Amino acid sequence: MASLISAAREPAYPAEIVLVLSNQPDAAGLRRARDAGVPTAVLDHRPFRDNRAAHEAGIDASLREAAVELVCLAGYMRLLTPYLVGRWAGRMLNVHPSLLPAFPGLNTHARALAAGVKLHGCTVHLVTEETDAGPILAQAAVPVLPGDTEESLAARVLTQEHVIYPLALRLLASGNSGHGPPADANAVLLNPLPGAATLK
Repeated sequence: MASLISAAREPAYPAEIVLVLSNQPDAAGLRRARDAGVPTAVLDHRPFRDNRAAHEAGIDASLREAAVELVCLAGYMRLLTPYLVGRWAGRMLNVHPSLLPAFPGLNTHARALAAGVKLHGCTVHLVTEETDAGPILAQAAVPVLPGDTEESLAARVLTQEHVIYPLALRLLASGNSGHGPPADANAVLLNPLPGAATLK
């Protein structure tokens, strides 16, 4: 969220952050948003108990009242129902800490380490009814290093999340899906680099 707010301060950035909404009244992001001069709203899910439809109808109303055009999920840890996903189809983004379609869902860093992958990373995608399965807008890869822990790997991935989320929002807000040809169609990510010793 903070990286999106920071990016949107650039005069040429094609999106404005008009609202930060949380279901957690004590979310740190609310304070950070207020400190940055961004309007905030809270719609605590707990009073709604099992009435997810009513809670999401309230979210939808708050977004529309603020004239929101695109929704960026950031640390929102509740699964959305088809109602809200459908209302914002093609206009709701999420950032996920893996190179989707690998490792959807939770515990991505532990699962990447357990699988022995050499590259891990993050993905910004459009939200669909199937968890972490929407069209991909941007990805960034980081190397998995010998001796990595969940925490060390997560820290490198998070740094890249802060890079690609503003980029993906920029692309979508400016009408570019990001599916054009890469700058260098022959570019390759290698891990380990040629000549590097990996086994002792």
